[in-house]
Amino acid sequence: MRVNKDDVRRGYDDLAPVYAEQRTGDGDGTDILAEFLGSLSASPRVLDAGCGQGTPILSRLASEAEPVGLDFSRGQLSRAAENVPNAPVLQGDMTTLPFESNTFDAVVAYWSLIHVPMDDHQTVIDEFARVLRPGGHVLLCEGSDEWAGENPDWLESGVRMEWNIAGADETRTQLQNAGFDVTDTWGAPETLNPDEGDGEDVDAEDADAETEAEDANDEDEGEDSDPWTFFAARLVS
Repeated sequence: MRVNKDDVRRGYDDLAPVYAEQRTGDGDGTDILAEFLGSLSASPRVLDAGCGQGTPILSRLASEAEPVGLDFSRGQLSRAAENVPNAPVLQGDMTTLPFESNTFDAVVAYWSLIHVPMDDHQTVIDEFARVLRPGGHVLLCEGSDEWAGENPDWLESGVRMEWNIAGADETRTQLQNAGFDVTDTWGAPETLNPDEGDGEDVDAEDADAETEAEDANDEDEGEDSDPWTFFAARLVS
């Protein structure tokens, strides 16, 4: 299936209050974000592409960088403006970023590329390369395996959500096609079931139950692979 971007946008608008209540804590990958930010020059200008409600990523960027938040959901952007009032946010589509070329030192895309239609992933990564300054950096996450699906009642909110996940191998190729050199990768555990979407934290009790189920599944399959992959890459051409 191909993600319908209008459905995703409306979904995030409609579930903004529920999403804010159910997404708690620092979220998976904030330690990776800290390491990534530590590798950048002082006070870098950073685009948070798909900033959502502004936590935990945009809020962390605001304390260590000069961030700009971008999202196509007005409902999420309203929350971001409240949560991170010192960071500018604007509505836009990652396939046609509303910025001039050579604007940012870094781009961060957490749990956002997975909501873009599969055949637009390369376009988005090309746009990241365009708005970056020479030698700029990108940090993004993708599912380790290709997957596409939907959930008609995501977060038990009555809201339908859709995902297109290209997988780690294809994402690495797309980064290279856009002129990036992949400098580091990290695996990250699942905190949501695949049909529930991104990897931000849920309530501790739910997360523990999901972890137990995943551990049991790993034992059955004889595997211990991470379902999410984070990529850090530098623009070299």
